[in-house]
Amino acid sequence: MHGATLSGWLLVVLCAATGVYCLLRMRACAGEERRAAGGEALMGLGMAVMALPATVVAQPGWSWAVYAAVFGGAALFGLAGAARRGGHHLHHLVGSLAMLYMAVAMAAPVAQGAHSGHATGTAGGIPVLTGGLLLYYTVYVLRAGARLAPAPSVVPETGPVPGPVTVPVTVTVPVTSGPGPAWAHRPELTLVCRLSMALATVAMLVTM
Repeated sequence: MHGATLSGWLLVVLCAATGVYCLLRMRACAGEERRAAGGEALMGLGMAVMALPATVVAQPGWSWAVYAAVFGGAALFGLAGAARRGGHHLHHLVGSLAMLYMAVAMAAPVAQGAHSGHATGTAGGIPVLTGGLLLYYTVYVLRAGARLAPAPSVVPETGPVPGPVTVPVTVTVPVTSGPGPAWAHRPELTLVCRLSMALATVAMLVTM
């Protein structure tokens, strides 16, 4: 969160674009999919604001307390969803807790600086917890990237073939479910958004 200005702005753009897409998807979906998109939109936009470069945009000290309250509420909501349905709600819960952890880690030195008469902006955190979150999100990024990678076509070796070889090609037609445009129900776009936020979380955790 206090890294180079250029990388900070790139992180802001990535998270903001992801949050806006999730907002649009939330408007086009319904039911459980709509709630999941809303949680991801909050995560993406919140991360975009938190990632603003401190050298360009000086955020007030109380803003970290606000972030902690927002993501703390999101964590409680995610905990209820994970208890009822599990699955991806557990990932939402981990994401909200990670944002809460980072907000608290940033708020603590700011509060100490206010008490001592000078401002500090160096996040500390708990090394073991930071390392655990980094491990979780690194594994998540690798798994999501593997799911997005196209599967290679394997042609069985049957010896020399005198004529041209015809390789069958399977075309997958996306099937939409629910109201709204087709792009709102494409699972690969949803996975790209979650992968983007996971990468952004890794970048923010590394700077702690």
